[in-house]
Amino acid sequence: MNAPSTTNDLQVASGAAPSVADAIAVVIPSYKVTRHILGVIEGIGPEVARIYVVDDKCPDGSGAFVREHCRDGRVVVLEHAENQGVGGAVMTGYRQAILDGARVIVKIDGDGQMDGSLIPSFVAPILAGEADYTKGNRFFNLERLGSMPPMRLFGNAVLSLMTKLSSGYWDLFDPTNGYTAIHADAARYLPFEKISKRYFFESDMLFRLNILGAVVADVPMDAVYGDEVSNLKISKIVTEFLAKHVRNFGKRIFYNYYLRNMSVASIELPLGLLLTGFGTAYGVSHWIASAHSGVSTPAGTVMLAALPVIMGVQLILAFLAHDVASVPRYPLHKKTLYRRNQ
Repeated sequence: MNAPSTTNDLQVASGAAPSVADAIAVVIPSYKVTRHILGVIEGIGPEVARIYVVDDKCPDGSGAFVREHCRDGRVVVLEHAENQGVGGAVMTGYRQAILDGARVIVKIDGDGQMDGSLIPSFVAPILAGEADYTKGNRFFNLERLGSMPPMRLFGNAVLSLMTKLSSGYWDLFDPTNGYTAIHADAARYLPFEKISKRYFFESDMLFRLNILGAVVADVPMDAVYGDEVSNLKISKIVTEFLAKHVRNFGKRIFYNYYLRNMSVASIELPLGLLLTGFGTAYGVSHWIASAHSGVSTPAGTVMLAALPVIMGVQLILAFLAHDVASVPRYPLHKKTLYRRNQ
């Protein structure tokens, strides 16, 4: 078989791999994974037409390692002159796969945690027209969660809640799962330069997809942990993730409920926040004054504080109910296909 081709500055050497047009491509970000990456490539089935290994300025020279030891003719090596993070590596692979005419682009990690035999399961909902983007969910089978380290289990639960709020995909879980697949017609609309390039990449992708109105579906998979070393330190990214989730939540609400569309929910949220804030501030201020004076707060004052809070909370809950019901249901790639056929 032919040796894998190599690229510099994202240019693909011609004639080194079979055509990927209208087929499945796989992107593998490569950074300190030389112990596992050959096994990952070997585990990818014949349904895949091309495999892009993106060397993200790996200190171990994983790109050169793959070129030297891999004899799979589907493999194309892309190299970064500077480290860009997992998001940057995936975007590089997406761009090249789109240029080569891929129909579906799968992303798996090179550390051996992701089973290549599951690729058909990730691709099937997209090819069936049921989704634009699929992602793994390690929480589907509760009996298998014992293999997940407790810190990761807790961290994923917290991050899932924050991601539901910021992305608007209330029916998804395990947001940091990097096993994903996307239809090329959805990927081409992504703002590649704006998507977070490092550890926030997966969560930011969901936010961007929601803004596009893409349908996202979870695919059940088992958690697998071996001797790989994670570069993600929860203690270092909690504050960063929280700030970015708050930013994305604000942007999503503005884009979806005020800039592109307006509904009753557009009134419920600000009015609910206003009433809750007024009632809380009014009640706290009079409680402090009562504590200092030693005089009991009149019942009328208590009611004047409680009623806005009750009404405000009800309005916020009504907004959340509307938001949960607004998860995209019609695949974006079907819309783009329809437009191109006009």
